[in-house]
Amino acid sequence: MPIRRRTLLGLGAAGTAGLGVSLLGASGVSASAAPLDAPAQRFAIGVREYAWSRGNRRLITRIFYPATGTPGGNPVSNAPVADGVFPVCEFSHGLGGNPESYAPLVRPLAEAGFVVPAPVFPTTSTGTEGNIGDVYNGNQSMDVSEVITRTLALNTTSGDPLAGHIDTTAGVGAAGHSLGGMTTHGLLTAWPDERISAAVPFACVDMGNPNGAVGAAVLFVHGDQDPICQYSSARTAYAELRAPKAFLTHLGTGHDQYIWSGYNHAQTVATYLDWMRWSLYADTAARDRLPADATSGTTTTQWEAALS
Repeated sequence: MPIRRRTLLGLGAAGTAGLGVSLLGASGVSASAAPLDAPAQRFAIGVREYAWSRGNRRLITRIFYPATGTPGGNPVSNAPVADGVFPVCEFSHGLGGNPESYAPLVRPLAEAGFVVPAPVFPTTSTGTEGNIGDVYNGNQSMDVSEVITRTLALNTTSGDPLAGHIDTTAGVGAAGHSLGGMTTHGLLTAWPDERISAAVPFACVDMGNPNGAVGAAVLFVHGDQDPICQYSSARTAYAELRAPKAFLTHLGTGHDQYIWSGYNHAQTVATYLDWMRWSLYADTAARDRLPADATSGTTTTQWEAALS
């Protein structure tokens, strides 16, 4: 599957406090591909459940998607799919979580125009928190690759409501928090999936060295006082990846306060959404919003942009 690369012009590597440097730089910014038709409106959210597996690993996956209806409500099971073709952005939950417990990060993607497969991992989800080794041995990263394959296949599955509504040419997004963030980082490094062109690992640790196989735009999000997933490890992971990449630091906070509500939640979600819109829709307006998205008195950012 072709990976749509993004190009930022007129911007070198920069570490900035509170996003003091504009993404535009002195010479402005352009994308290497013409912008797609990024939705200008919010969507209602539908959800469908699929009973998939990879070998003997059961992968119940709930796919959240843009649906017909009034935006702002809870996901509606098997709601009609909205008109349009939408990129895929997978989401991986953390230890003891599930797709519903990560609603603050899953639902905004579907509302913004993404098809969001969210697997329930068999050994680290709610009630099955016994085997975090499935992250370190690559099982969860390989699970995500399986879920991505099966989600993309729905586009040509006769009778499935998502058939004809999935963009299979823009590359795929992946995101996740904590063990889910580590799962996401594993897809960029130790267990690479070349289909991934955008990634947002929240509160991850370094899962290995990249081998250059994955050409993704990667946004790291982390609290600098995280007692569970060390900030220094995420900084190492960031340093090892090639541009385009960015790092949003929430100062004075821990593992997940910036996700759920209150503390910098709005900055987290806005930056995450616009990173995906830029990377998967070639939405230059979203790219240009990134500095304002991430700005607060308790954030710092680093942006590094590729010229090719």
